[in-house]
Amino acid sequence: MTPTFVLARNAPAAEYDRSLAWAGLLLAATGLVMVYSASIATAEANRYTGNSAAWFLVRHATFMTVAFVAAVMVFLVPVKVWQRLAPLLFVVGVALLVAVLIPGVGRDVNGARRWLALPVLGVQPSELMKLAAVLYAADYTVRRHSVLKSFKKGLLPMLVVMLVVSWLLLREPDFGALVVIAASAFAVLFLGGMNGRHFCALLGMLAAGFALLVIASPYRMQRIFGYMDPWRDPFGSGYQLSHALIAFGRGEWLGVGLGASVEKLHYLPEAHTDFLLAVLAEELGLGGVAVVIALFAWIVARAFAIARQASSRERHFAALTAQGIGIWIGFQAFINMGVNMGLLPTKGLTLPLMSYGGSGLVVNFIALAILLRIDWENRQLARGLHA
Repeated sequence: MTPTFVLARNAPAAEYDRSLAWAGLLLAATGLVMVYSASIATAEANRYTGNSAAWFLVRHATFMTVAFVAAVMVFLVPVKVWQRLAPLLFVVGVALLVAVLIPGVGRDVNGARRWLALPVLGVQPSELMKLAAVLYAADYTVRRHSVLKSFKKGLLPMLVVMLVVSWLLLREPDFGALVVIAASAFAVLFLGGMNGRHFCALLGMLAAGFALLVIASPYRMQRIFGYMDPWRDPFGSGYQLSHALIAFGRGEWLGVGLGASVEKLHYLPEAHTDFLLAVLAEELGLGGVAVVIALFAWIVARAFAIARQASSRERHFAALTAQGIGIWIGFQAFINMGVNMGLLPTKGLTLPLMSYGGSGLVVNFIALAILLRIDWENRQLARGLHA
């Protein structure tokens, strides 16, 4: 037996899922580089930024530092504390969604009121609600598991609460956040044992509701038509998508080189937020996009693996929370990538862990920290220790 094998066999098991942590950090680091690359032209041409090319880079790096510190602090909080706080966090989230609609408190940007006008920075309550909804849905499912298959006692109360949240989000409006929050919350209920027929009926009702929202809104209809044929109106409804597709086409296999994107030079709107992946595709090519997709897929796979381990130890809230976080991050990443690639209609959703934005980045880091904490507690219990 070689010494190397002896050392490997006797080495202590990892305290946490290092591959999950590294996947999140790699996405965040890549996002920092791409935010800088995608925002240089916008920052230099904007008086608001003082014509500083590094303005978005400095702010995003600051957000990332705050997010990392918050994640370390959250990792130290036991999962049972999050279960106790879940209803309160959800109520706070709803209160913030109400506050953002109050004139003078909420800030209007491009016709939408989604940010709280705080003195130092803006906070987007819908980002906080994504995490709060996952925690609340997991806690609700565990508390009411015995009646979850009943429509009146199980599904209806949660449905009423989510309708209130949906109405508040539509008043902003933030249709993208509504889709992610509704999908994550009801997916947690389904995984927790909701009646299959009720779930199918709910899906049908949600699909009909979303269709009515699209039909009743002229600008959403324009986005649908622009998605179906962006070249029919390349300077109007199809403008963003057509330039995103040009970026993907220019990138080919390995890209035109970091910093060499043409589409970010005032052609592609929101290049450092909603369409960051298009700039990445142009500069790093299919290879770069494939790596990003693989990292997100790994985070989702690890989330469900951690959930299985928690469920095997009858830690049902932890398991549902892990699944909810995986669904939320994976689903939002899927929508953003689909929009960038022309597979889905244009929607204002950022790429988790990567796109520019303080609220989203901090909440994404906190979600990963909770996921790592669940995994850490699983490993502690496996060793016979108290979590």
